[in-house]
Amino acid sequence: MRPFPLLFILILAACSQPASTPPATASATATAAAEAAYVVSDWALPVVATAAQPDLVLAPAVTGVDGRLLLSWIEAGKTGGHALKFAAFNDNAWSAPQVIARGQDWFVNWADTPHVLATADGALWAQWLRQSASAKYAYDVVLSRSGDGGTTWSQPVTVNGDGTPTEHGFVSLWSQSRDTLGIAWLDGRSTAAGEHGAHDGQGGGAMTLRVAHFDAALEKSAETELDPRTCDCCQTAAAITARGPLLAYRDRDGDEIRDIVGTRFDSGAWSLPRKVHDDRWKMPACPVNGPALAARGNDAWVAWYTAAGEVPKVRLAHSSDAGDSFTAPLELDSGMPVQGRVGVAATAGEAWVNWTREDAAGQSLWLARYRADLGKELQRVRIARLQGRGRATGFPQMVVLKGVGYVVWTDVVEGKPVLRGARVAAAAAATRPQALPGSLQ
Repeated sequence: MRPFPLLFILILAACSQPASTPPATASATATAAAEAAYVVSDWALPVVATAAQPDLVLAPAVTGVDGRLLLSWIEAGKTGGHALKFAAFNDNAWSAPQVIARGQDWFVNWADTPHVLATADGALWAQWLRQSASAKYAYDVVLSRSGDGGTTWSQPVTVNGDGTPTEHGFVSLWSQSRDTLGIAWLDGRSTAAGEHGAHDGQGGGAMTLRVAHFDAALEKSAETELDPRTCDCCQTAAAITARGPLLAYRDRDGDEIRDIVGTRFDSGAWSLPRKVHDDRWKMPACPVNGPALAARGNDAWVAWYTAAGEVPKVRLAHSSDAGDSFTAPLELDSGMPVQGRVGVAATAGEAWVNWTREDAAGQSLWLARYRADLGKELQRVRIARLQGRGRATGFPQMVVLKGVGYVVWTDVVEGKPVLRGARVAAAAAATRPQALPGSLQ
């Protein structure tokens, strides 16, 4: 997506700051001795080629398998084009990587990345972006399904059916039912302004948020426009609560206030979008920095970046009513080195958040653990110091499985993107050996 002046200024300012540790809350200091700190260790990935744009999700338990992780990524072809690949991690072993799709006409972007999902019927779903016209930001969302564990994939179908040479992306996927998929995306059909389309409302209308359902035959239904005016290029996020799917995204009003809002699908309809918090961040262009969302039962957690008051911040809020309302947010980190690019995961009794910073010493990836009600910070740790800087490192991904956190990110080594991984676990779990690759049969 296109850069904007304030973000560029903030990044330059960040690079002029001395290296520093993100400030911990008073509760973190008070409980450091009482809480058992988790240990960060390397997590070997089954990716040997240069790769970027990772996605990491937790698959539901099916046919006796007690959950597993799905990692996907994009590799550039040696003679052009790209390949979307995935592998599964279960019982401490990786499956052999498999190809989901290859293409010469893809739109590949540091921030608008593909996603994978597993539904309870055992099917796998994958989404990526395909160029639709010669304009730089003219691309469609395409979707494919596998009913045999990823060995074969259906012909991709176009999710958005408008046919305009405009942006369609920043997708979220969720299980709408045992064998159907829910999908949300930012849709630029209203921004069309002649041959080259438009961006951020210049020369056309606004970006919108749309949702739809897809069945096992990739037939689309229930397509709806949820919001007629959203931020143009910030990630959306989805999670399943006890009362239905919850979506979070960055809104955009007529005064260019771009705060995070949420809406839930309940009793066959989507609720009116409500602000998670009234940051009142006035931003005349897209910050390319969307929210992250996690849910367990009626509890939900949203993490996000804001630069309200011209100071970058990472915030975290909790809901105990499936997203109807949120607590006043915690401010996890603030200051010019803060880049955002957040992730959030929930485990029994805890909420985990990751984010990135960049200062004179370089870019770094951080993680904090909180009690589920956010009343206590349990730990704050630097996951990694990256070699890459700026946008090239993209957006880290994080999940928690059986009390162990798994984090994947893109780094840049000798000018080439590579994927790195880390495990965050109690000391005993952190020392368990890994098999690479492994068999999940």
